[in-house]
Amino acid sequence: MPLAPEYQAMFEQLAAAGPTPSLSEIPVSDARDAYRAMRPVNPELAIHATEDRQVSGPLGDIPIRIYRPEGDGPFGTLVYFHGGGWVIGDIDTCDAVCRELATLANIVVVSVDYRMAPEHVFPAAVDDCYAVVEWVSNNQGAVNGNGRIGVAGESAGGNLAAVMALMSRDQGGPSIAFQGLLYPVTDCSMSQQSYADNGEGFILETPLMQWFWDTYCPNEADRTDPRATPIHAQSFANLPSALVITAEFDPLRDEGEAYGEALKAAGSPAEIMRCDGLVHDFFSTAAVFECSRGPMLAMVERLKTHLN
Repeated sequence: MPLAPEYQAMFEQLAAAGPTPSLSEIPVSDARDAYRAMRPVNPELAIHATEDRQVSGPLGDIPIRIYRPEGDGPFGTLVYFHGGGWVIGDIDTCDAVCRELATLANIVVVSVDYRMAPEHVFPAAVDDCYAVVEWVSNNQGAVNGNGRIGVAGESAGGNLAAVMALMSRDQGGPSIAFQGLLYPVTDCSMSQQSYADNGEGFILETPLMQWFWDTYCPNEADRTDPRATPIHAQSFANLPSALVITAEFDPLRDEGEAYGEALKAAGSPAEIMRCDGLVHDFFSTAAVFECSRGPMLAMVERLKTHLN
């Protein structure tokens, strides 16, 4: 399928503006600022209430943002992990998505501002995220939860969501009812056909993904740890229901779909949704591009089913 018209127009505008350096070619602080500019907070998106607070973690307090829908509840709770290659991104860059998921699915969303590389390399992000999942499970009263907990995230956040489901199963941790894996990173090999097909010209390019891996997990031996690459888990059985969303023009497409197939082969319920014509990070445009809106609403329906 051809590129969606909205993205075709966007890429033409970017090309007309002239070349710009990759995020991997500028200082990390500048890359973070640039990503915030790409995914700004949109206060006009409806949300009943938000609350910023901190949760105790293994190496200090972890900032979280709680999004509450209208109504008395109790509500299902979704723990959400932002994308950005474990290097860029924060709770502001996924604020628009979290607002919409909370409002449209009528759930509480807890967004996690986990520690990032290069200041904190693997497994710091994993440890922070799991601490918040445990906190949500142990503090359902504080979030007005109904006992049903999901995990979700985009790209590196999808990686962390998959890892949370595995860790919760393997460590006898919180019961997870649903995992939403949005164009997730699941493999470190970068050898899939989708890298050959889509590794240049579509938002996420191969050198940038390589920089993310080198920054987050500089010890290459660590990259096959299932907490870094969940495709290396010993078993995919007895995992929560999954929705794996991929994009046609994304280098991560094939590894996300391979993870979904591994779940299904092991008997874990999983739905794989490939979004034709779309590129990596397309939830960032779900409030403005019609082509991105449908997959967002599909995610909303799955959240309603599994958490409420």
